Order: sequence, then C-alpha cells, then structure tokens
Amino acid sequence: MECISVFDMLKIGVGPSSSHTLGPWRAAERWIRELKEQKVFDDVDKIKVSLYGSLSLTGKGHATDIAVVMGLLGTDPVTVPIDSIDNSLQQIKASKKLNFGGLREIPFDFVNDIVFKKEFLPFHSNAIQFEAQLTNSKKISETYYSIGGGFVVKEERIHAKENKATFNTFPHPVKTGNELLQHCLEQGKSISEIVLENELSLRTASEIDEGLHHIWNTMLECMYTGCHTEGKLPGGLNVKRRAFEMHQKLKGDTPYSNPQEWLESIRETEVKFRQIIKWVSCFALSVNEVNASLGRVVTAPTNGSAGVIPAVLMYYMVIENHDADFDDVRQFLLVASEVGSIFKKGATISAAMGGCQAEIGVSSAMAAAGLTELMGGSPEQVLIAAEIAMEHHLGLTCDPIGGLVQVPCIERNAMGAIKAINAAELALDTDPKEAKVPLDKVVNTMWETAKDMSSKYKETSEGGLAVGVFLSDC
Repeated sequence: MECISVFDMLKIGVGPSSSHTLGPWRAAERWIRELKEQKVFDDVDKIKVSLYGSLSLTGKGHATDIAVVMGLLGTDPVTVPIDSIDNSLQQIKASKKLNFGGLREIPFDFVNDIVFKKEFLPFHSNAIQFEAQLTNSKKISETYYSIGGGFVVKEERIHAKENKATFNTFPHPVKTGNELLQHCLEQGKSISEIVLENELSLRTASEIDEGLHHIWNTMLECMYTGCHTEGKLPGGLNVKRRAFEMHQKLKGDTPYSNPQEWLESIRETEVKFRQIIKWVSCFALSVNEVNASLGRVVTAPTNGSAGVIPAVLMYYMVIENHDADFDDVRQFLLVASEVGSIFKKGATISAAMGGCQAEIGVSSAMAAAGLTELMGGSPEQVLIAAEIAMEHHLGLTCDPIGGLVQVPCIERNAMGAIKAINAAELALDTDPKEAKVPLDKVVNTMWETAKDMSSKYKETSEGGLAVGVFLSDC
C-alpha cells in the first residue's frame, strides 16, 4: 500500500501549476541526477525536451518551458530567488547556452530545443521526454510523467518491486476512508493522531514540526504578499489583482510590519458575516494571484488549488479561535494531507486526468476535513465533511482561458474555500449514523466521472470557457 506523507501532499514550489510547472522542474532535476548516476552527464553535448499532451496544449500558459529550463539549470524551486528567474531566462535566450545542472555550459536554443507535441502518450496525459546527444554522437532519452501535485514518475515505477516494500512502512497503512476510520476506532484516536504516528515512522517529531512550520510560514507569506501587491497578472489576459483592493477595504488600523503581525492585526478586526466571506475570498485570491505570477506557493494538493487550505486555516485562526497556534496548524495540515492522499490513491489529483474536480474539489475536501477536526468533529464527521465538499464539486471541468492558471482558476479557490467551511458546518451537525454517502463512494464517483469526462475539459484549453470566451474579450 502506497505511503504518502504530509510532505508529499504539501510541497513548496513555484507557480503557476504543480503538474505543469513544479512536476517538469522536478523531472529535469531527476534526469540530471540519473545522468550522473549513469556517469554520462559530462558527455552530454546537446539536449532536447519534448512536451506531450496537456503539457504541450497548456504548457506555455502554465510556464512549463520556463520550469523545465530552471530545472535544467539545477535550481531548486523551494529556494530559488523568484526575482532571478526572468534574468536567467533572458541570459539563456540571448546566449543560446545553458549552464547544465549549474556545472557546465552546453548549447541550448530556448525556442527550438523545447518541442510542444500535441499527441498524448498512453500512460498519462502529462508526459515529458528528455533527450541527450553525447559526445560520441549516441542519443539517450528518458520519459517522465507529471501526475499531479508535483509527483513525477516513470511508467515502469508502478510495477517496480522495490517500491512495494516502501509502500508498507506506515504503522497505520491507509488507502481508503474506511480504513482510516477503522484505525481511529481501534486505537481510540483522532485522525491527526493516527497520521502523526505514521509520520513519526519516517522522521522525528522535531523534523515534522520544522517541516510543517516551513509549510505554514510559506502559506502565510504567500497570503501576505498577495494582499500587498497590486497591478495586473502576467500572461496577456490583463487580469487585475483583486486581493490588494479587497484587503485595503477590510483591514483595520492596527499597525504591522510582517506576516505574523499581520495575522494578529486581522484578529483584532471586528468581522461580520459578509466580511467573513470577503476575508476568506481575499485570502484565497491572494495565494492564487501569487501563484499566477510564478510566485512561491504550497501545493495543496496542487498549485492551481493552493489557495483553499490556507484560506480556510486563516478563517479558523481569525474567526473561530483567536488563541489558535502552531498546534492547531499542525493538526489541520495532518488531517488535510491524509484526506488528500486518499483521493490520490483512489482517484486522482491531476486536472489533466480528472478536470478541476480533482484539484479544487480535493482541496476543498481536504480543508473541510481539517477544519472539522479543529472544531471538535469526530473522525466520522471529518470524513463526512470531506465527502460533502467533494460531492458539490463533482464534474467540475478544467478549462483555463489562454492556458493560464487565472480565469476561472483564481476565483475557484475562493469558492472552494467557502464550500469547505460550509461542508464542515454541515458535517458537525450530522449524526454519522444518518450520513448517506461514505467518503470512499464519492472518491470512486469522482474517478468514474473523471474517466467519463471528455479530454477537452481536462486542462487542454480546448473546451468550456477556454473556447467560449475569446482572448479578445478579455
């Protein structure tokens, strides 16, 4: 059984897409590592990259070509200075040379050495092939698949024997919601306690806390940046940033100078129902405006849906519990990640495979689950909340206008966050014995819906709003 850690579901990276940006970036890094292991890295004379399927159809709008180059340069999406990316690209385009792996220069034409191929490879719709010509004129190639959420695999990995041993390391192995619930009932523990015990089999408590602190601080800084940045988003749609003006209208007079002080200042603001909706929307919009600008975000479970979880967590800290601290953050993220992993194992978190239900729908379910446990819900109610949130995202298509992660993607994060809060409230008022739809049924339904969905609604910009709204209208 596959073991998916909280740090697999929640990754720090660069926008705008986990499958089209972070995944290809990581694939390039992985290819370089494998070339070194094969002891041919120093023999590489020239390289070519081919993008297939969805990576080709929406690759330019999702900055896939940029991500590939940054990975080939050997930079890390977790630490690379965001403002250095444009300068690196301009140098490559001007010199037609690339500092391969950050170690040696080779010829590279940004326009011609990245090839966009519209055909789909059988294994997955997000395929990327790296080809190297060696000094002896021999050519070698590797194909990777970006399967959503920044996860990158080779086709043969699915059947590799060595992975089967890895999949059984958790003391409480979980594939389904029912299995998770059984562990909770047998151990008399909450979902977050079960997940924490699993994480402790991989790393120490201090390492877990350090990692989760980093994730939460990145989320908080992302919201802070989005709420304090005005202007228009890049890409040609001329989408105006809205979080800035919303924040200006909502914030009080309490002074602050950093993200943590900002959080405390919001807690001191008197908030009414209409303002609550605006605050939650503002938090979600701010994250995905940063994401659309190739900023640093946390996949939750993807970049395109990165705003839902931080917005709902901020809602809890600002509205529901002013005394909330890192313990609450840890609890929320542990629960949310586990629900996300159940969807990944039983269905998909890739819009290229399942439409936007696989991204916003899953993120809303994750956030609803985390919020429900923080608000005192039982394990049964936590899973009910996740089910409700996904149930009301079923069939949601992925049809980004211009191939950009902007319209309707940014607003969908705000809607997903509001639905998550509503789902939590409904679940808390639900007697588990009266619940009609188990979480596992909705996971299976989402996957069946994904398989039935036309490919033009799966992150190709060939259907829906992407063709119903002309770029000239924008």
